[in-house]
Amino acid sequence: MEPGIAIPILPARDLAETRAFYERLGFEAAGWWPTQFGGYAILRRGDLSMHFFSFEDISPGENYAQCYWRVTDVDALYAEFHAVGLPKSGIPRLDRVEDKPWGMREFALVDPNGNLVRVGRQI
Repeated sequence: MEPGIAIPILPARDLAETRAFYERLGFEAAGWWPTQFGGYAILRRGDLSMHFFSFEDISPGENYAQCYWRVTDVDALYAEFHAVGLPKSGIPRLDRVEDKPWGMREFALVDPNGNLVRVGRQI
């Protein structure tokens, strides 16, 4: 059997705000239906794909949705995201890159919806 890929489908309180946030991080809209299908967006950056569904009642501080991106150069991606000027605390935020005891070099990104995106590579 051939290996596949997994694409997260995460909640978005405001699809336009979510799109603008990820576009600052180098993503582009590959599908944009803010009023169709209940509100849906597909955002891509290279091999990374993120899907979002409209969920206006999501509370960013209580959202527990998350996903993980395995990347080749975690430090370069962190430097790109850091250059955007995201806050170090609150929502949204960018947590620092570090080596984790479970054998990954990673950082965390929290988007305006409270979705947690961990980004890393194996050490």
